[in-house]
Amino acid sequence: MLARAIDVTRRYGDTLALDRVSLDIPQGGVLGLLGPNGAGKSTLINLLVGLRRPTSGTVELFGGDPRDPQYRRSIGMTPQETGLPSTLRVHECVEFVARHFPDSVPQAALLDQFGLTDMARRQTGGLSGGQKRRLAVALAFVGRPRLVFLDEPTTGLDVEARRALWDAIRDFSSKGGTVVLTSHYLEEIEALADRVVVVGHGRILADDTVAAIRSMVGIHRVSLASGDLPELPGVVGMEEADGRTSLLTADADQLVRDLVNAGVPFRGLQVQPTTLEEAFLTLTSTGR
Repeated sequence: MLARAIDVTRRYGDTLALDRVSLDIPQGGVLGLLGPNGAGKSTLINLLVGLRRPTSGTVELFGGDPRDPQYRRSIGMTPQETGLPSTLRVHECVEFVARHFPDSVPQAALLDQFGLTDMARRQTGGLSGGQKRRLAVALAFVGRPRLVFLDEPTTGLDVEARRALWDAIRDFSSKGGTVVLTSHYLEEIEALADRVVVVGHGRILADDTVAAIRSMVGIHRVSLASGDLPELPGVVGMEEADGRTSLLTADADQLVRDLVNAGVPFRGLQVQPTTLEEAFLTLTSTGR
């Protein structure tokens, strides 16, 4: 097991950030951490990498104490907020971090992988927010880590840069690396994660595959084109876009029967499984 939290609680004064959380991170794959702001995702990562101590419980990294530098040498991390020295050039930042590791990735290869080659000699203070984020993520991979923690890595990135990062994560994972990824872009988790952990109210609400979490909440999307709809039983959410109405329900068959019985004219009926976003919102709103 690469990392582990065992019955971990973390308090900040009177605030309970994590409530008896247990989590295992084995070798290989991408683990997606989902949860609203304040759910405890970043706190959990900070405990696993040794930046914080648990109030109670046990945290292990490669079988040892994550606060011991010898166990942190095999990890990479991009926190939510990264401070880069504004006067250093991009290549100097990479060189500085690389000197902390005995077998770092060649600078040219790393810069090329993350689309930073053309800005290698620019000072970081002159980079855009998205460019700084790309550099911060690239630095997590400099030391050939076995385990990488990426906390909201694609915030501020354009579509092209985000896709390039996805490719880098997939490449790293395909070679046996392990990634723990938090993101507010739920399509990102769907695209990358082998396993999804939903965190809410300081607890783990679900820990399974994307498909299993979708089915766990039992929500389906019934989409149709119609005029005004009456209030219908069993509808837990409704959206309107492009002339169509989408109804979220736990019993799609019964909803369709209710529409027919109510004499509601409609066309283009579609029934689909819930998306990960809908499952995530349902789980975190109910706290189950």
